[in-house]
Amino acid sequence: TEIARLEKILSSFHEKLVLGGRIIIISFHSVEDRKVKHCFKKLQTEKKIKILTKKPITPTRGELRVNSRSKSAKMRVAEKIA
Repeated sequence: TEIARLEKILSSFHEKLVLGGRIIIISFHSVEDRKVKHCFKKLQTEKKIKILTKKPITPTRGELRVNSRSKSAKMRVAEKIA
């Protein structure tokens, strides 16, 4: 399932990033976004990453006019610091 694939990525991306490397994840469902948020917060608490988006980035009105399917998209960004 998509959730299982997301969990696999979230459990291993940190080791694959170089120092200063960034990960960007776009989720389309609240369950996915919650998993990303909790993973990022845990790794930030462990001082392994820095969350670069305090709140998720969502589509602008202009984007929604051009692409209505982007309505549920949420983007989160983090950077490896250790």
